[in-house]
Amino acid sequence: MRISRPNAQFQQWEALLHNRSKRQRAREFLVQGVRPIDLAVRHGWRFHALIYDAERSLSDWAAGVLSRTGAQVVAMSPDLLCRLGGKEQDVPELVAVVELPPDDLSRIAVTPAFLGMVFDRPSVPGNIGTMARSVDAFRGAGLIVSGHAADPYDPKSVRASTGSLLSVPVVRVSSHREVLAWVHAHRAEGLPLSVVGTDEDADDDIADLELTGPTLLVIGNETSGLSSAWRHACDAMARIPIGGSASSLNAASAATVTLYEAARQRAGRALRS
Repeated sequence: MRISRPNAQFQQWEALLHNRSKRQRAREFLVQGVRPIDLAVRHGWRFHALIYDAERSLSDWAAGVLSRTGAQVVAMSPDLLCRLGGKEQDVPELVAVVELPPDDLSRIAVTPAFLGMVFDRPSVPGNIGTMARSVDAFRGAGLIVSGHAADPYDPKSVRASTGSLLSVPVVRVSSHREVLAWVHAHRAEGLPLSVVGTDEDADDDIADLELTGPTLLVIGNETSGLSSAWRHACDAMARIPIGGSASSLNAASAATVTLYEAARQRAGRALRS
């Protein structure tokens, strides 16, 4: 296929950049960049289309991706491809149209070494992507986005994740109840899964809690913190001690600190055993 004008197909793909409802109806989103596309290929994501610059010679990398995915291949004029890339002056070499995965908690593997994260009602897409990146960096099993929240597949989230959104499962749920039912199901199978929330007024420092067992960490909304439902659902609450004139940490930064602390404790335990 070749597209040189903004026809109906182009407009449908462009809408994926700006319209959450259309992403949901089409069950697809846009991915660009060498690392994110490579990770999508490596982790078996389903590609609906791969779009390349009709006026540019393909690199070996791009030619290889086009030959491996089995997706529809589309040659597009650079001015239109630039619009799909979301940047005014930078024409991407490839833009991938990728299928949205199901929002199914079974996508997140729970083992005795489980470490996962919940983001309660996030309002900033970039924070979701950054949190997915941190979960990936500290070998977490997945990220759960709970409640009325920003879209993990918003382009700002996809970019902020630098590909980690394609590497670790990110699952959306409507409320804490779905997560708690999932937690209790694993406990019923004999896995002592602990739920640890974060709050600046908690009594315990995060470093004082035992995070070496299977642990689900919970971070609250950027402005209002954890909902009362999540506070009651957590087995323990912890604070991150900070100084200076800052009143609190950004939600994604707080997630990174808690994930690091869990990883630090686990590494120390491994050395002692």
